Amino acid sequence: MAAVRALVASRLLAASAFAPLHASSPRAPLHSSAPRPRARVALVLSGCGVYDGTELHEASAVLVHLSRGGAEVQIFAPDIPQMHVVDHTKGQPSESETRNVLTESARIARGKITNLARLSAANHDAAIFPGGFGAAKNLSTFAVDGKDCKVHEDVERVLKEFHKAGKPIGLCCIAPVLAARVLRGVEVTVGHEQEEGGKWPYAGTAEAIKALGAKHCVKGVTEAHVDQKNKVVTTPAFMCETELHHVHDGIGAMVKKVLELCAK
Repeated sequence: MAAVRALVASRLLAASAFAPLHASSPRAPLHSSAPRPRARVALVLSGCGVYDGTELHEASAVLVHLSRGGAEVQIFAPDIPQMHVVDHTKGQPSESETRNVLTESARIARGKITNLARLSAANHDAAIFPGGFGAAKNLSTFAVDGKDCKVHEDVERVLKEFHKAGKPIGLCCIAPVLAARVLRGVEVTVGHEQEEGGKWPYAGTAEAIKALGAKHCVKGVTEAHVDQKNKVVTTPAFMCETELHHVHDGIGAMVKKVLELCAK
């Protein structure tokens, strides 16, 4: 009997010696795939403040939706003087003031900003341009020259680089005029084509876009238009007088489509 107990004990001891090895061996997964790399998106600003720079709510909405979409964002702005400085309490130019677009844009970027001259499409998967009058005053001369406007050389270069590389470009509010000027025949939206009692106060922009040789597509403020051929995505944003959350939703639709195009 003692011999039997000794035999059982020896076998249990042998089994326990192998147990930790078995327990620590990982189970092979039934399915495995490499994680999808994060989309690298360049955000191009035009200053800080709706009347002479970037529209802050639009920039913030873009950043929020990019964050939710898992994108990696780098913020850029040109190192140039603003066309002018507007006192936002009065809506009037401050004749004695001058400000720099890069320096002002750094306020929105929390200091993490790069000169637009250093932006290359080779290092990013998409580019997005929020609106605000800075797009029409600092990134271009549209606010003064309309359909005869010129686009800042680095803005033009960036748009052409991303377009040539087949990488998506997102623009909102007044910023689609930049694409209309640089990418002939592109489809964009700035909302509706009639003011409709003041709901669309900048509706006349649609005619200027057509005069630039682009196609204007009527969309609501919560919608985004996708030009599949050119990979350009636009949304009206504050071209419409509406509640902030509607603008936020439209920008979300634009960002979502841009990220979808990045994955294709």
